[in-house]
Amino acid sequence: MTPFCRNVLLLVSLGIIASSGCVHRRLTIRSQPTGAQVFVDGKEAGFTPTAVDFTYYATREVRLVKPGFETQTFKVPLAPPWYQLPPLDFFSDNLSPGSVSDRREMRFTLQPQVVVPQNELIDRANSLRNEARIGN
Repeated sequence: MTPFCRNVLLLVSLGIIASSGCVHRRLTIRSQPTGAQVFVDGKEAGFTPTAVDFTYYATREVRLVKPGFETQTFKVPLAPPWYQLPPLDFFSDNLSPGSVSDRREMRFTLQPQVVVPQNELIDRANSLRNEARIGN
């Protein structure tokens, strides 16, 4: 085999290896009611329903904010599938033929915001003030 053919074969082999294998990870977040602003790990991700791509499996912090509803924060564990466990992840990320898609979906129900009457707030404040004075 000539050096030229060897180099061409090497380049073709490297091209095939580089183009194979790919894992696409995506987390879709839905809420009831829809239209809540979503923050994933402190970064704005849009309004529900929305989807974000992720690279690493870990526990994510998802915060949902919507006027008239309680702001809610959830810890969402994203465990890796079997083909993403070491050392298999090297092969699925780099050498598997074609691409692999890992799609996760989380659904949340928002709770209506509770409005506390002003006189109840004042009573609680006075109660706490009295407890603080007694403690001194």
